Amino acid sequence: MPTILDTEIKYLAGVGPQREKMLRDELGIHTFNDLLQYFPYKYIDRSKIYRIREVTTEMPYIQIKGHIMGFETFKTSPRKERVVAHFTDGESIMDLTWFAGGKYAKTNYKIGKEYIIFGKPNVFNGRINVAQPDVDPAEEMQTQGMGMQPYYSLTEKMRKAGYSSRFIERLVRKLFERLDNIIAISPTDSPSVHPISETLPDFIRNRRNLGSREYALRNIHFPKDAKALEAARVRLKFEELFYVQLNIVRYASDHRRKYRGLVFSRIGEKFNGFFHDYLPFELTGAQKRVIREIRTDVGSGRQMNRLLQGDVGSGKTLVALMSMLIALDNGYQACIMAPTEILAEQHLNTIRQFLGDMDIRVELLTGMVKGKKRQTILSDLALGKVDILVGTHAVIEDTVVFWQLGLVVVDEQHRFGVAQRAKLWGKSSTPPHVLVMTATPIPRTLAMTLYGDLDVSVIDELPPGRKPIHTQHVFDTQLPRLYESIRQQVRLGRQVYVVFPLIEESEKIDLKNLEDGFEVLREVFPEFRLSKVHGKMKAKDKEEEMQRFVSGETQMLVATTVIEVGVNVPNASVMVILEAQRFGLSQLHQLRGRVGRGADQSYCILVTPYKLSDDTRKRIDIMCDTNDGFRIAEADLKLRGPGDLEGTQQSGMAFDLKIADIARDGLLVQLARDEAQNIITKDPDCNLPEHEMLWQRLRELKKTNIDWSAIS
Repeated sequence: MPTILDTEIKYLAGVGPQREKMLRDELGIHTFNDLLQYFPYKYIDRSKIYRIREVTTEMPYIQIKGHIMGFETFKTSPRKERVVAHFTDGESIMDLTWFAGGKYAKTNYKIGKEYIIFGKPNVFNGRINVAQPDVDPAEEMQTQGMGMQPYYSLTEKMRKAGYSSRFIERLVRKLFERLDNIIAISPTDSPSVHPISETLPDFIRNRRNLGSREYALRNIHFPKDAKALEAARVRLKFEELFYVQLNIVRYASDHRRKYRGLVFSRIGEKFNGFFHDYLPFELTGAQKRVIREIRTDVGSGRQMNRLLQGDVGSGKTLVALMSMLIALDNGYQACIMAPTEILAEQHLNTIRQFLGDMDIRVELLTGMVKGKKRQTILSDLALGKVDILVGTHAVIEDTVVFWQLGLVVVDEQHRFGVAQRAKLWGKSSTPPHVLVMTATPIPRTLAMTLYGDLDVSVIDELPPGRKPIHTQHVFDTQLPRLYESIRQQVRLGRQVYVVFPLIEESEKIDLKNLEDGFEVLREVFPEFRLSKVHGKMKAKDKEEEMQRFVSGETQMLVATTVIEVGVNVPNASVMVILEAQRFGLSQLHQLRGRVGRGADQSYCILVTPYKLSDDTRKRIDIMCDTNDGFRIAEADLKLRGPGDLEGTQQSGMAFDLKIADIARDGLLVQLARDEAQNIITKDPDCNLPEHEMLWQRLRELKKTNIDWSAIS
């Protein structure tokens, strides 16, 4: 049922057709509720009024009470003018200057009327001057209180049109006045007609010591003091995170109850035979722990939905293979789906190498597999003659029919859409168990939101014998020395990656840089053979060039980030990343993971110009300080925010959070998660009367433009 807050913004006093269009198009404010939820981004304490004689230019802001004595206008060009008002506090005189909006100032600000002016002080012609000041009638400011003033974000278009933060502030004040009038005439015994309805039950608010929603909304816009502002922020952040988590936890609970899983009760000869006779090296403690977790899941009678996180080279593929062997021991087939043909082929070769001469049939299905060979694989797959199928998205085509699919492994899952994965699971009458793998370490608070419906396993150890990659930062003025170091490595029989950035906005320039750079490297290293790979090449040419490097025919691979996922060349020991300042932390870490796969000491060289921003310098320093993917992911989340992290945009969860910050509000994410879990544990069918408010609110949120789609 619509409420006063659903009223269109054009019906608020002070909003005409032009302003309505600006608010709608620039800020997405369509209704009273949208305005109420458009929160300030900062606050300035306006409780102190200075005398003009106290003002110095070191002060960030000043506030003076007084009146305008007169205006002067100065032509700055045929069509522009500078307007100056002479302003006094009764003792001294200062100037107010408008480079834009001067006509408005002369028309609306009255000589002799008492005003409070606010702005940044400067000195011009020996007199204190404030340019583009906020000017408010003193009577109005003193009536509404002069505490912390909110500041609202505006677009460039709004600023150019003469809008300021005060415009939004005044609209919010008018909205609260209108709501207060409704409250004043409402029956005192009818809280249901209150315009700002509560969205959290008393038992949650009392347990978490949270104020009312009305208190929070009033104090987020017009805080009485710093303490009230903090209480408002905590309340609104918790509410936002709680409903995200409630949606995820409820979905996960429904999924687990709805989908009974295949029961893999046997650990048979395939698993045991591989473990005792073919395992190439001792499993790490982390790998053993993860395999135990997977065995518990697949034997529990519920469908496994598990996320396996682990840095590049941590041994995820071996864990996936051993999980697939459990499926085979129980009479089922298994499938591993990779995002690219190169990665699919690599999985095929790795799995076949691990299995040796075991009687297990592993086949590859990608777009490159055609004709008679493809028909044979499809036919044998349907008859149960293929045990493990490795493929790309070609696996989800309708022509691909399994005899009995028991386990699906999805590698680098953020590259597959929700619908694609669901289609693969639909290839079995009982949904198969699902193991999702990612080499992009995800901070815990983000994983709880991105993959909240998946159980999470982490491989946090590298296999024995792996040496940590040594990361160095060099400036582009030091390239001659770097070239000599590369030459020494290649003479020792090693191979080298050289990566150029390729950013969509400057793609043509980047490709030219790569082509020019390739020619320079050929001149610098005439004794070496080089391969070149970038995303604009034909797939066949790219495969051939990549294959030349993998086989050792070329010593240097010059490429864009197409090599980021999936190339495994144990002999490659040097990764040179040019213009490293243009890459994100996670991307740099992924690229670095292409080396360090053999027993030799490996190096990652980050090349940048000397002049760097503070944020960029922090990124480079973090890369040089640690090889820990989770530390890097945490730092990336803090520097860039969740929406910018690679993979989060494709994952099916939009981060349309208005006030909470997943990077900085980790504790609140956990508290919200715990509270949501309590609700679902107590009320799995969502029908207890005391929780009706929660389900009603969730329904309302799902009608908004927030993407609440299920993650997996």
